[in-house]
Amino acid sequence: MSDDIPPERTTASAASKPIRILLADDHALVRRGVRLILDREPDLRVVAEAGDGAEAVEQARRTEVDLAVLDIAMPRLTGLQATRELAALTPGLRILMLTMHDNEQYLFQALKAGACGYVLKSVADRDLVAACRAAMRNEPFLHPGAVTALIRTCLDRVRHGEENPDHLLTPREEEVLKLVAEGHSSKEIAEILFISVKTVHRHRANLLRKLGLHDRLQLTRYAIRAGLIEP
Repeated sequence: MSDDIPPERTTASAASKPIRILLADDHALVRRGVRLILDREPDLRVVAEAGDGAEAVEQARRTEVDLAVLDIAMPRLTGLQATRELAALTPGLRILMLTMHDNEQYLFQALKAGACGYVLKSVADRDLVAACRAAMRNEPFLHPGAVTALIRTCLDRVRHGEENPDHLLTPREEEVLKLVAEGHSSKEIAEILFISVKTVHRHRANLLRKLGLHDRLQLTRYAIRAGLIEP
């Protein structure tokens, strides 16, 4: 009898499946390195890759994934914009931001968009695996500096009785702004965002009106200042 394997242990082992991961970064070398970190773990498996935010959303439409690991600064859709799209497309999907930016503004935007963790690339070899597992337990994962920033911001709000004002632009307007600034035509923007050309024109007109701007060049300058594209 002592050699018997408990039936519940056998069942649990057979039922366990690796966490299916979508990895998005516009640098192939970074993706390769991150994939090496993840795939060496028996409970983690990268099943899809993307080179920008729009491709990440498309991959999530085609491939069943449990967790998305997204860079922030990517072409077409940023990681923040892709997070909003993915959260709406697949509410149960867990999302982690993997970024070089130790930046409070990006941190708060990521959490507001629906990310459950914020991991710095500089310590990915130390933190990323733990962050993936925490995400699948529905637990937040933040590096120590991010935790300090959150606490400081919450204390400031309590002291002043204030909340952060809403963003001037809607998430969709922000997406259109980024694509306009990157030089995409209205037709291309419509195809990327799955909307009509007429809707793109309406969003562009709203952008110019809200921001008090007059042309694409001014929109591009604003997008650079807002961190939507790199100069």
